Amino acid sequence: MEPIKGFSKLSKEGKIEWLINAYFNGDSTVIERLKSYWHADGKVQKLHDEFIENTITNFYLPLGVAPNFNINGKLFCIPMAIEESSVVAACAKSATFWLERGGFKTSIISTKKVGHVHFSWSGDYEELNSWFDEHKQSFVDGTSELTSNMRARGGGITNLQLINKTELDEGYYQLMAEFQTADAMGANFINSCLEEFSKILESGLDVSELEGELEVIMCILSNYTPECLVRAEVSCPISELNVDPGISPEEFANKFVRAIKIATIEPYRATTHNKGIMNGIDAVILATGNDFRAVEACAHTYASRDGQYRSLTSARVEDDTFTFWIEIPLAVGTVGGLTGLHPTVKFCHELLGNPNAEQLMQIIAAAGLAQNFGAVRSLVTTGIQKGHMKMHLLNILNQLEATEQEKITIQKAFETKVVSHKAVVDAFCKLRGVNNP
Repeated sequence: MEPIKGFSKLSKEGKIEWLINAYFNGDSTVIERLKSYWHADGKVQKLHDEFIENTITNFYLPLGVAPNFNINGKLFCIPMAIEESSVVAACAKSATFWLERGGFKTSIISTKKVGHVHFSWSGDYEELNSWFDEHKQSFVDGTSELTSNMRARGGGITNLQLINKTELDEGYYQLMAEFQTADAMGANFINSCLEEFSKILESGLDVSELEGELEVIMCILSNYTPECLVRAEVSCPISELNVDPGISPEEFANKFVRAIKIATIEPYRATTHNKGIMNGIDAVILATGNDFRAVEACAHTYASRDGQYRSLTSARVEDDTFTFWIEIPLAVGTVGGLTGLHPTVKFCHELLGNPNAEQLMQIIAAAGLAQNFGAVRSLVTTGIQKGHMKMHLLNILNQLEATEQEKITIQKAFETKVVSHKAVVDAFCKLRGVNNP
């Protein structure tokens, strides 16, 4: 197969035609499969086509909702876009459990975001530092046009520092800038400011009397935002932790706290534990048009902030009270990006009451905490597979192309049985009166 030149310049239909001929032997049914996911409204489809380059179709994920979230005394129905079968169910179950036990208490700790101009300087550090202190205001003044709209919304540049990193790499320095970006995630704003900083740095040192060579290496925001931090918490008397008839509230509380401690001291467990938290968080991030890759990267770096990867959640039993909480950095926005363009994203924001960025941070943190409570609750009681495989049962039946009546019959048969792929296939074949191949 020969490489193709100018692929991005082809029409959408031209791209699809090339793909079909190059990879599917000209099978026209593939075209129909792709077109079946196009939006019926041509204007909406054109909007989707222009989100990225080389679009050929839309990729669907289920959008579910988890109702009954009592967050700071207000009820929310949280949208979640995710393909994993048990996530929405577990999140909703946890929300209902805590509904009458005080709900989720959330608060914003800080909303600071960070970016850097990475550069090398061959001259003397002390002279560079003195020059920077003297000219620091010029960086703020030189970006005033870029920051005017953000400042009008309560954001802007909040701090600028020269960071000496020469102990790590010879001649390596940073201009580290801190920002408030109001209700925007702020990536474009931050990066524009950083690039302007680099020009001010270059022109300023060029006319200075300092001896040394400057090379700007790159200007980029950091997705590690440890001071863009939100806290969510649930608590209740231990006596109210009647989660399962097979375990007392006291035993459940103690096992739960022990499970969180294991995730705090054991990286193998912490990785899976935090993945479960991110199941809830990513689903809301995606539904609200935010960048789940950035949030994931930041969360995992934050989990390693003391040199070992640890649980993002904490729990304790004290004075006959059970408390479970999360503190997690979440850099999100409610304006800009897809939030005002994608029709389903707009619906999700409306469903949440059109929150601002700080309110959305708190909603997302509550979803992550609820998801983790549901997972750990299962682990220390019935085990994770019972609920997970019950949800997976329908996927297996759909793969087998079972009829609706067959689904009802087999689901009923497995109400008290352990679900496994083989057991479901055996039951399906027996129902149809055929041999299991």
